[in-house]
Amino acid sequence: MNGILLAGLLAVGFAAALEIERKALARFRRKIPLRIAVTGTRGKSSVARFIAAALRENGMSVLAKTTGSKPVLIRPDGSARDIPRFGPPSILEQKRILRAAARSGAHALVAEMMSIRPECLKAETSLILKPSILVITNARIDHRLEMGRTKEDAARALASAIGAGMAVFVPAEENRPVYETAAARYGSRVIPVAKNAGDSTGDVPRRTREFPENERLAEAVAVFLGVPGERARAGMARAQADFGALRVWKLKESAGGSPSYAVSAFAANEPESTAIALDRLAVVRPDLPSRAIAILSLREDREDRTRQWLEAAGKGFFAGFAGIIVVGRPAIPAARRLRRTIPPGRFIFGIAESDPARIMAAAGAQAGSFSAVFIGVGNIGGTGAALVDLWGRVGEPD
Repeated sequence: MNGILLAGLLAVGFAAALEIERKALARFRRKIPLRIAVTGTRGKSSVARFIAAALRENGMSVLAKTTGSKPVLIRPDGSARDIPRFGPPSILEQKRILRAAARSGAHALVAEMMSIRPECLKAETSLILKPSILVITNARIDHRLEMGRTKEDAARALASAIGAGMAVFVPAEENRPVYETAAARYGSRVIPVAKNAGDSTGDVPRRTREFPENERLAEAVAVFLGVPGERARAGMARAQADFGALRVWKLKESAGGSPSYAVSAFAANEPESTAIALDRLAVVRPDLPSRAIAILSLREDREDRTRQWLEAAGKGFFAGFAGIIVVGRPAIPAARRLRRTIPPGRFIFGIAESDPARIMAAAGAQAGSFSAVFIGVGNIGGTGAALVDLWGRVGEPD
């Protein structure tokens, strides 16, 4: 009898705590008239930063939060600070951001979504953020265990973020029936954003290294909210780049006196998005050395992504590279697999090492006296981030 009574009291207490939490979140949301959530496989951080910058340019007080390469809070004055984490990422972090936005007096919150699993995407929008605007950047194959093995699977997972009364912005080329179906079910609407005239691969858009689809999505949202296009673009041009943005550094000269370069394409994470990033790089930086050396960063906790990279290698992903340096804990067995997969003609070796200075010393030894471009691909987390930090310290932004 005592056990039954205790269980009943615990259930009542738990229900009461949930009700208190629900009311607190509703109170925070009432203080933030405009809430925008950004999801998708790639480009979320850039789109969130651009939207916030465009709205800020129009005089709106905006708090933004990105979580892509590392969690960052962007204040209403445009300054940014890293968000400390004391454990693994959790969507509960969004509750703290909602509270921070409410207490800051911001008129708008632009939040990059954190979830991968469909049920978590649903909870993040429907229970916590309840945005009036949802942006879906793209649906690509990543996190296959959680989101499926095809683009349609990924789109179905992302459609879980669609809730009641939303305007859902999607690149026209990424619009899928699953989005339209979900939107109709909840009384929401999908707004496909068509390509601009300057979006072809042969043209360089306003922000030299940014991806055109990220720009046009952000601009479309800003214009929808009443920001003149020219003003939105001016704000976007002033937005700080994300830590994981496609960037180039000029490194010290090689032994032969020729300059070498480093490129971070780590944030693309999986092969398809990385190939798109490298195509973009070829358009905006045709002057880089033709001798390219890939630095493939692998993570022990991303086994499926490692398998994706090995599969891509077998299909010719690294055909244009002079060599591949695999780094991170899985590096040695992965390099062994690559040697069996990739035809002879390029060097391949693994460094089970996380010290970026040692990695670059080994990379420089391979380049020798030749001018080279070291292109970081694979995971931005862990060793990839350490290399970006190093390049930022020792290299000259180029």
